[in-house]
Amino acid sequence: MLLEVDGLTKSYAGPEGPVEVLRGVDLALDAGRTLALTGDSGSGKSTLLHLIAGLDTAEAGRIRLDGAEVTALDDAGCAALRRGRVGIVFQQFNLIPSLDVAANIAFQARLAGRHEPERDARLAGALGLTPHLAKYPEQLSGGQQQRVAIARTLAARPKLVLADEPTGNLDETTSGAVLEEMLALVAETGAALLMVTHSEALAARMERRLHLSRGRLA
Repeated sequence: MLLEVDGLTKSYAGPEGPVEVLRGVDLALDAGRTLALTGDSGSGKSTLLHLIAGLDTAEAGRIRLDGAEVTALDDAGCAALRRGRVGIVFQQFNLIPSLDVAANIAFQARLAGRHEPERDARLAGALGLTPHLAKYPEQLSGGQQQRVAIARTLAARPKLVLADEPTGNLDETTSGAVLEEMLALVAETGAALLMVTHSEALAARMERRLHLSRGRLA
């Protein structure tokens, strides 16, 4: 099993005391599989992805990813995990302002030692970015920046892709292209895809779907 989440609990401080966001969440995802995570806004979907990526810490529970105990890693260990094995597409694009589109796409793959210029070119073409490769992030629209962030993640060929509303700023046609590229990565490399989405059309394309409500998955 590539990803195993057992008994994960997370709360945040509220004006009237701690607010439980996740209450003993269990989740398993094998290599080469896809899973849609749905739920109302504020239900904890993004929090769950942050915990799996090692960007936040849980009060209780265990996360095991590709043989690594994420919940036992220090900051450096979590950073190494994200650099080499986990690809993240969050709602914040986090592009590097001083790099053009081509360099932004290649950035993560270079860090992971898996840079393939031909793959960069294919991703850029599939996502409609070829005319913009020499531009800088500030010259792009929000939707274009989102596509660059997605291309950067997929170019590195991670073992697990965590995608939080990856098509939220995209039109229907481009959303379809993005999903096809993500599914192609799963097929080509045996990666797993965990996608948070409100789109019924995207969720229907995943092999499995789980719904997060009141801190629990069903």
